Amino acid sequence: MNDSSSDVVLDDDALVLDWQHLLTDVDESGIATITINRPKALNALNSEVLEELNDALVEAAMSDDVKVIIITGAGDKSFVAGADIGEMADMTPVEARDHALTGQGVFANIESCPKPVIAMINGFALGGGLELAMACHIRVACEGAKLGLPETGLALIPGFGGTQRLMRIVGTGVAREWILTADMFDASEAHRVGLVNRLVPADELLEATMKLAKTLCKRGPVAMETALDCIRRGLEGGQTQGENTEADAFGILFTSEDSREGMHAFLEKRKPAYKGC
Repeated sequence: MNDSSSDVVLDDDALVLDWQHLLTDVDESGIATITINRPKALNALNSEVLEELNDALVEAAMSDDVKVIIITGAGDKSFVAGADIGEMADMTPVEARDHALTGQGVFANIESCPKPVIAMINGFALGGGLELAMACHIRVACEGAKLGLPETGLALIPGFGGTQRLMRIVGTGVAREWILTADMFDASEAHRVGLVNRLVPADELLEATMKLAKTLCKRGPVAMETALDCIRRGLEGGQTQGENTEADAFGILFTSEDSREGMHAFLEKRKPAYKGC
């Protein structure tokens, strides 16, 4: 994964994409960082960004070198300030619906990614930016960040899954307040209601996020993929159905080399060496 313009090139038999609106990197631990790079627009999401973000996510998800994915925004002001209003202002109803479906599809791919995806919220996470963060599996925010869904202030509603994910994360009461008022809330309030998992000082955000990512890198990758799938399926069905799915998955994991390695390492009081199989 590289930075800059949008051509596909081959490098050592690996597919590498160069981006116009993203910066991407994979470190030696297997942590892929995808940075939305439109700082002059506060990293607002337009159609090109959504397309590139989806492609970068697919590339990271398929790479054997990647264990955990971090999504963040360039600069120190904004994670993603929202969707690009300039692009949307003159859309027809059909175009607007198609745009919403595109965003929903990209964020659904993030939510269903088999590898853990962390949102590193380094500033404004508004509208589509908050919807992006909610599609990630874990959210780490810096103190002073502002979050909200301001769409009703524009006589719109969230269109990239916000009306659905927010209520599932924080409950319907908080979701109604945030969506109907269109207010911005401090990251501390978002942490209090459970929208943000970890809240840290701004100068510790990168370190704290990387520490979390490195912790996840040490866990069984097949087990994490299975857990994420069980959680997602549980949200889609009832508890009984979810528990049946969980039991099936629990049993299937006993066919994996990693599960045997994990249990034997525990009994032998040593660190496990997972192979991802």
